[in-house]
Amino acid sequence: MNGNRFGRLFQVTTFGESHGEAMGCTVSGCPAGLELSEEDIQADLDRRKPGQSMITTSRGEPDDVSIKSGIQDGYTTGTPIGLVIQNKDARSGKYEPFITAPRPSHGDFTYSAKFGTRNWGGGGRSSARETVNWVAAGAIAKKLLEREGIELKAHVNQIGDIEAPDVSFDQIKEHSEENDVRCAHPETAERMQERIEEYQEEGDSIGGSIYFEAQGVPVGLGAPRFDSLSARLGQAMMAVPATTAFEFGLGREAREWTGKERNDDWEFGEDGDPVPVENDHGGIQGGISSGEPIYGEVTLHAPTSIPKSQQTADWETGEITEEQVIGRHDPVLPPRGVPVVEAMLALTLVDFMLLSGRLNPDRVDDSPGEYDTDYHPSNPENE
Repeated sequence: MNGNRFGRLFQVTTFGESHGEAMGCTVSGCPAGLELSEEDIQADLDRRKPGQSMITTSRGEPDDVSIKSGIQDGYTTGTPIGLVIQNKDARSGKYEPFITAPRPSHGDFTYSAKFGTRNWGGGGRSSARETVNWVAAGAIAKKLLEREGIELKAHVNQIGDIEAPDVSFDQIKEHSEENDVRCAHPETAERMQERIEEYQEEGDSIGGSIYFEAQGVPVGLGAPRFDSLSARLGQAMMAVPATTAFEFGLGREAREWTGKERNDDWEFGEDGDPVPVENDHGGIQGGISSGEPIYGEVTLHAPTSIPKSQQTADWETGEITEEQVIGRHDPVLPPRGVPVVEAMLALTLVDFMLLSGRLNPDRVDDSPGEYDTDYHPSNPENE
């Protein structure tokens, strides 16, 4: 199976199945000298982990991360960083009815048809549990970006037909973690919560969307055509499980605007360089970052694992049957998807920062050749 690696210079290679022994990833390309601890990574994992509220799956996974390599005395060494998250609460028995009778709209049939086999417990490799690796790697990317003055955040802006009004970046930072829905508009969050609970009581699920934004991104990230920032960002977001749409700037609304309405006029900024008056382009022009905030939206469909009875076809018995997916599943995905979207945004941006030379691939202090640093290990005999 290919497709388990993301990034050009900042590369993340992941492993693990939903009900396997552990999840994990290797992060290659992180410069030396970044102060990093398991606590730094755990903070984002706790935002993604199951069982954190009544509107998430009750699967009891602590998602504790363990750093296995790439760290010396609390700093990265420039070598691959190995991360492992153990699976503690897998219950595969509930999935036995679907070994040869695929669940509707899951990857069960397509995986079996492609490979002739699959890990069927909890969906195996196709499970969204695999995103725990992305969030762990994304936490490292975030730390690198923060050193460069780049800040990013996301929040849930729509559940079903309930849409939050536009909020500022500061409001997202201040309010998105104050409620279970992770919506930065408190009043809308209450309505969203009620709607989610309604579907949950009916044994059904509902879709929604996540708004993301990054500030402090320099001019010049990305390249025209196939390596454009928007193209690579689209790949990253469309890889998020259950994603059906990605947009940036005006997104779908752009089809209703004239060229004159959408075009961003230019003016001179404080440093004398041209800057766009507006930011309807979402921080990306010609596939390259413009220096304005990058923003967009990711749409996630309703979770496919629902308690309601659904029809399936058992290829081993040749029978059409009605089955129920009995297990512990989310009634909605965006609340736990927020840190996943942030992670993919961070991984994409830090990769481009390295590709453009704005981050030294060897050392965060940009001083290769100098060996006497604060983060170089000391000889105990000299102390």
